[in-house]
Amino acid sequence: MTKKLISSLLTLSLLWAVTSCTAQKQTHQNTVKVLTTTGDRLHDLSTYTTTLQKNNKNNNTPDITLMPNEKYQTIYGFGAAITGATCYNLMQMAPADRKAFLTTTFSETEGFGQNYVRVSIGCSDFSLSEYTLCDTQGIQNFALTNEEKNYLIPILQEILAINPKVQIIGSPWTAPRWMKVNNLTDLQPYNEWTSGQLNPAYYHDYALYFAKWLQAMKDNQINVGAITIQNEPLNRQNSASMYMGWDEQLAFIKNELGKTLRDKGFPNVKIYLFDHNYNYDNIESQKQYPIHIYKDPQASQYVAGTAFHNYGGTTSELSNIHSQYPNKELIFTESSIGKWNDGRNLKRRLTEDMEELGIKTLNNHCKAVIVWNLLLDEHGAPNRDKGCKTCFGAVDIQTSNYKTMQRNSHYYVISHLAAVIKQGATRIGIQNNTNKQILSTAFQNPDNTLALIVVNKNQQPTPLTVKHTNTYFTYQLPPNSVVSFLIPQN
Repeated sequence: MTKKLISSLLTLSLLWAVTSCTAQKQTHQNTVKVLTTTGDRLHDLSTYTTTLQKNNKNNNTPDITLMPNEKYQTIYGFGAAITGATCYNLMQMAPADRKAFLTTTFSETEGFGQNYVRVSIGCSDFSLSEYTLCDTQGIQNFALTNEEKNYLIPILQEILAINPKVQIIGSPWTAPRWMKVNNLTDLQPYNEWTSGQLNPAYYHDYALYFAKWLQAMKDNQINVGAITIQNEPLNRQNSASMYMGWDEQLAFIKNELGKTLRDKGFPNVKIYLFDHNYNYDNIESQKQYPIHIYKDPQASQYVAGTAFHNYGGTTSELSNIHSQYPNKELIFTESSIGKWNDGRNLKRRLTEDMEELGIKTLNNHCKAVIVWNLLLDEHGAPNRDKGCKTCFGAVDIQTSNYKTMQRNSHYYVISHLAAVIKQGATRIGIQNNTNKQILSTAFQNPDNTLALIVVNKNQQPTPLTVKHTNTYFTYQLPPNSVVSFLIPQN
């Protein structure tokens, strides 16, 4: 296993930050900032520059032409899940090492600027135990647990101290068990962590559960900007889990959740539907899950958009939903690597994952991209029974010293996106005249710089010419690489 030390992580991110400052100071000199990673790690988030030049009439047709006048969605950000397992591993590190890693990951000035994280409301399958925040019956018994107080909240506070712009979305894996029933016909109590459904008699209590969690986080100086109603609502097998069909989600939002969040002081917290796979787990009655809810104006008024995972189906479903309700948002909230997809093999995963998670999601209207666990140990732990036992983190850490790390494809993907595509950026048009092994997406940042992400799936070096209005630049793409460009506009 290739190992990277914290010190080298911080050095690389500082080089990127210094290059960024230098590029900003040298904008009048037409400096294009370049970040490059290859599957063989010979380029490992390595920083370079190239020069923006005036167009020459004798130039050949460019490989990529940027079209800033063609505008699409704006961007919220990019990041990973800060699970209980991630927080546990981070808390085992020496404070200085932890700060260095978090700075590398989240700082806009000293790192790669990741800026959108997902947390569980109660436990997930990567928690230290199975629990909710109200395991004793009665919503008056709501309380944060040791996992929040000793792990999650301290880590989130440390991240926010490094980058106050980091946004947070929360997702529950299950309602408290006393709120669950076996099904909506028998309505028999279901005192299990896995599966079951929400008893409609407890819709009001469950809406209060969300509001109380939002308030508890706010009381700890953590403002949560968005929630999903149920992680993977069609998955009855996970630890923990709860089935919630679209008709249940519609009724819960319409009758309780929307009004409760408004009345309890959280009218601006975004509510995202679904939070599951592109193919709706092939359940015919659940196809186009969010569309059923959008059609109800009383429920739809409270809904910002829909969140998706990629464990089934294809990204074309994003554009399918967008075409029907273009005013509703799309975000991507979970993808994982593991033994099943050769998750630690960067030669395979780097370009495949950037194509899937970066190029396709963004070119199909997503406003945010979040992957699963930021940090797991070399065994993919801590994790829960009936949860994923074969998952890897975006970064692996060795338990022998809680210092030695290996970055996997998801860390590279998110860092390459966040480093050049800033919050508030707008996706722009792009004309790709090169071969199908070169993939790309492009954005205009709020400061008017342009961000371009390019994937080279070729197994040989590939020359690239990029044109923008009356300027162009060239770069030699290494084989099997991901390259991010930050381009000044004159």
